[in-house]
Amino acid sequence: MFRRENAGDEGLLPKNTDNSFSTDVLEESSDFTAFLAGAELKQDDSSPSLAADCPAVSQSPSNHNEDVTTDSWRSRRKHVFVLSEAGKPIYSRYGSEEALSSVMGVMMALMSFVQAGGNTIQSIHSDGHTIVFLQKGPLMLVSASKSHQSELQLRSELLHVYHQIVSMLTQASINRIFQHRKNYDLRRLLFGSERVLDTLLDVMETEAGFLLSAVQCLPLAPSARDALSQILQKAVTPNLVLSILLINGQLISIVQEKMVIEDARLKPTDLHLLLNLIRASSAFQTGEIWTPICLPCFNPDCYFYTYVAYLDPPDCTVCLVLLSTDKEAFHALAECKRKIEEGIRTHNALQCISKAQQCQVHHVGVAELSHFLFKPLDIPDHHSQLPQFTSPDVEAPYSTEEEQIYLMDLYWHLHSRIHSTSRPLKLLYHATQRETLLAWVTGKFEMYACFSPLVTKSSAIGAVTKLLRWIKKEEDCLFIRSPLKYSTTPPEARGFSNGRVQPNRQDKSDSSVLSLL
Repeated sequence: MFRRENAGDEGLLPKNTDNSFSTDVLEESSDFTAFLAGAELKQDDSSPSLAADCPAVSQSPSNHNEDVTTDSWRSRRKHVFVLSEAGKPIYSRYGSEEALSSVMGVMMALMSFVQAGGNTIQSIHSDGHTIVFLQKGPLMLVSASKSHQSELQLRSELLHVYHQIVSMLTQASINRIFQHRKNYDLRRLLFGSERVLDTLLDVMETEAGFLLSAVQCLPLAPSARDALSQILQKAVTPNLVLSILLINGQLISIVQEKMVIEDARLKPTDLHLLLNLIRASSAFQTGEIWTPICLPCFNPDCYFYTYVAYLDPPDCTVCLVLLSTDKEAFHALAECKRKIEEGIRTHNALQCISKAQQCQVHHVGVAELSHFLFKPLDIPDHHSQLPQFTSPDVEAPYSTEEEQIYLMDLYWHLHSRIHSTSRPLKLLYHATQRETLLAWVTGKFEMYACFSPLVTKSSAIGAVTKLLRWIKKEEDCLFIRSPLKYSTTPPEARGFSNGRVQPNRQDKSDSSVLSLL
């Protein structure tokens, strides 16, 4: 996972000969998984990319060692399981996979029984539980939930889990593994990555970006954002595809290679998965990291070679991410980072970023308003490759994690009602004992607003009108309206074809985690 000089090109399958599956090669694939599992990264003077002595992600004993026979395990509001077509356990959100092997075997038997009849099992609804099934290639994913999320929303969560696994291994590698050995234990490759999936499931409970399929930007003066974008735009090198500047999971600036904008769309899902991988591992905070990362919605079968570095150690809040199609581009991207740091120092940009005010609900000037989500839909075509939303910081009475989950549950409910496949709505007013909510979708925006409990429908609509005026006035600060682009090398030299990153056809092993070993 980290940069190692003179890396070999060992692939997931041996280059020689027959199509037999080589477990020796898989057993040597330790860099990526050891990186996630907490191995130390050794400092090497010949390679400044190596982070020193950094504990990374480790399996959470409180979740994965939980006794699956207890009432506390059964009372969890949502379980997620991943298994192979052969019934081999791969992941469980709570409890160890070994203890749940019989449960997963029953799931597999149930799915196989329905498939034998020429059907596909979609979901089971029973006693307040919704059990949703999703098959993606050789992997089976199951969600057992007591939340108020719809079947469609739970299936979307399972798809994110699948995409997170693909982001670490690629879809082509997963399919190749199970083509050669259907009963292969994929945990051998995913060992240590449990925390990545745990973190993903945790953040989906509280972050609205997954609900809206959009990313949130740091509110920033247009002049400051433009200056940062121009710094990124000038620090380029051949085969550089994306330059992204982030702070605490919010987007500061993104500059894309011209052909990416013209031929392909960066999906919010890809950015969410990339952010989650960085968030879940403390190793990224210790130095300059060079790692292959797959963006499943862009191309599920190949890697981008990704340079990650924080620009404000030891705080580690402002993160630079550079994605290249060249696995040997580390030193070139490290030079890009040096130029970006120099430009940021010249413009005193870190201080500007640190002073940027997070959106607060009181800024709107509507006394009854407690919280809101707003996603613009009338955006220029050149901007539509990355949908965005804005939302204020969550404040009392929703400041605790439990209350934030409660609020997001309300938003999920409104979202499922508004986007119902059988009876879609444009306007929905929903009142509980604790709050009043309004969901409103037009051709120009999608909005969810939460008010104090005594607000009437007419008052809520009036308040939303004021909120829309405020957002219109502040939109240049809240959103990236005109993202910059650059051009480096011709598409055929970058490995693009029809908007997709292509592997080296002369060496198929290039599209493998093992290519950096």
